[in-house]
Amino acid sequence: MKKLVLFAAVLVVILVVAGCGSNNSNNGKEQSNKPGKEEVKKIIVGTGTLFPNVCFIDENGKLTGFDVELVRELDKLLPEYEFELQTMEFANLLLSLETNKIDFIAHQMEKNPEREEKFLFNKVPYSIFLTKVAVDKANDTIKSVDDLKDKKVLTGATSNQAYFLEQYNKEHNNAIKIVYSSGAANDLVSQIQTGRVDATLSTDFALNFYPGADGKPALKTVGEPLIQSDVLFVLSKNNQVLADKLDEGITALKQNGTLSKLSVQWLGEDFTKSLDEVKAK
Repeated sequence: MKKLVLFAAVLVVILVVAGCGSNNSNNGKEQSNKPGKEEVKKIIVGTGTLFPNVCFIDENGKLTGFDVELVRELDKLLPEYEFELQTMEFANLLLSLETNKIDFIAHQMEKNPEREEKFLFNKVPYSIFLTKVAVDKANDTIKSVDDLKDKKVLTGATSNQAYFLEQYNKEHNNAIKIVYSSGAANDLVSQIQTGRVDATLSTDFALNFYPGADGKPALKTVGEPLIQSDVLFVLSKNNQVLADKLDEGITALKQNGTLSKLSVQWLGEDFTKSLDEVKAK
């Protein structure tokens, strides 16, 4: 009898241990299906604090703005990454990327040949700014680029706008009198309102930074869009995988309407439509 009792006790212990082992195995399997900390890669995102509505510190001391909130939305969509925003002066962003202190830049950046030599850009723009002719808001005589014949148009010497005007002149017998900005104090509004020049090329978004006495934009855009400027993230050359993932995220946010909502909320309009999309309407 004692042997029988001893055998039963041993059997119970074996069954309990086996059951525990089975439970531990299942738990381990469930946990393995969840991304562990070692599977999440931390990404340092460089941005600024002085660009109104884009990346700035609000009245509560919080870093926010269009680019900032977009990065936060992408962080939710890409579980394999953890995005950490790091603020710095704009002048230090590219240098920080070049020295691998950050992984990508979110600060309304556009491509240019110099940047493309050193850095990688993602392909899907998250803001698209369409350049038009800009004149004084009281001007009703200039309604398109073709109305600029014999008019003085102010532009930056090496800008995309200058290139467009130069190409236009080649095709239209130097119809426009191009006036190149000296790079001195910014008096664009004053030059147009006093008649020193007649117009410039700009975007609706940029005109928000040229207020008149009433606090509203002193200039207005007219005519059809002439140039498309794509805003992209800037990455180091060896970060193609991350660039592709950012493109996937931006595409998803564009499809579900989040990108447009963020643009309207922070930039005042939906600046996510391409030139082709605008013309198709």
